[in-house]
Amino acid sequence: MTTLSDRPNTALMVIDVQNGVVEGAHERDSVVAKIAELVDKARAAAVPIIWVQHSDAELERGSEAWQYVPELFRAEHEPLVHKSYGDSFEATDLEDVLAAAGVGRILVAGAQTDECIRSTIHGAFVRGYDVTLVGDAHTTEDLSAWGAPPPELVIAHTNLYWQNQSAPGRAAGVVATNTVMFD
Repeated sequence: MTTLSDRPNTALMVIDVQNGVVEGAHERDSVVAKIAELVDKARAAAVPIIWVQHSDAELERGSEAWQYVPELFRAEHEPLVHKSYGDSFEATDLEDVLAAAGVGRILVAGAQTDECIRSTIHGAFVRGYDVTLVGDAHTTEDLSAWGAPPPELVIAHTNLYWQNQSAPGRAAGVVATNTVMFD
């Protein structure tokens, strides 16, 4: 249903599951395990996996904090998109990577829910992609000291409002890891 009619393929997008991003994140180990399960499912179905890696002044490129968590392994042929903004499309080659793979539908997992996940799902949606958020495969840190709700409520709210998004010719939704079937 994507507005990108020449792009029938689906891709899994794994966003910012880096040591310094998920250290101390809500249910970190469970979420990383679910992302690993999604990666395994995508590989078994020959579905493209797009890895996104953030860097900025606090997450210096090449540092240990910048590295992907050791539980996840990117295969050499799987694209890696480097970004420095919340939206994975901003000032990156993500659009080119997705176009080359004929992708019009993305499943999104990773971190952080209230920053890069939200920015990217909105960015993809307004660019014409169908966007499915894997509701139990994204996380964030506790920012309640700065006035944010606790992380479990941030995650729940994001899942709630994303399942109700709509726009002409595009679909949004939320699924659980155990229901994801790549075909």
